[in-house]
Amino acid sequence: MMPFLYFPEDKSEYIPAIITLIIFMIAAAVAFYFFYKHSKKQEQKFNSEYESQLDENKKPN
Repeated sequence: MMPFLYFPEDKSEYIPAIITLIIFMIAAAVAFYFFYKHSKKQEQKFNSEYESQLDENKKPN
């Protein structure tokens, strides 16, 4: 019914796929960390540049 599915009898054929998955998961985690770090730097830069304007908007009328 589904000839494109292949489940090997020898489970050692899964090892390269698992290693590749682990490598990509680690790479994704590292990329996420750098995006998060860069985003925090941008937020601090924005807050320092526009601090006076932000304070004006927070004051009640």
